[in-house]
Amino acid sequence: MSYRDPLPLSVALSELIAIRGFARVRSDSELESAWKQVAGPDVAAQSRPLRISRGTLTVSVENAPLLNELAAFTGSEILQRLKQHSPHLKIQTLKFKLSGT
Repeated sequence: MSYRDPLPLSVALSELIAIRGFARVRSDSELESAWKQVAGPDVAAQSRPLRISRGTLTVSVENAPLLNELAAFTGSEILQRLKQHSPHLKIQTLKFKLSGT
């Protein structure tokens, strides 16, 4: 195919989706929804999933006591629920950080 040949519609749509970031918006909202469902209303109200990188989900947490609780106690339970609820996200570990740091 030369550079003057028209692109197949599927290729053109794929490029448009990539350029506009539509797929990322969908995956971000899907991640937010999964987090709210598995973390529970109290934790979800004080935290926010940021990104998944190399199987690690980074979560922003509003305060140090909650960060400590998640890192030491409830994080492993939430991770297991995430794996069951959304295996396609391929989350292997959780990393927590204070908001604004």
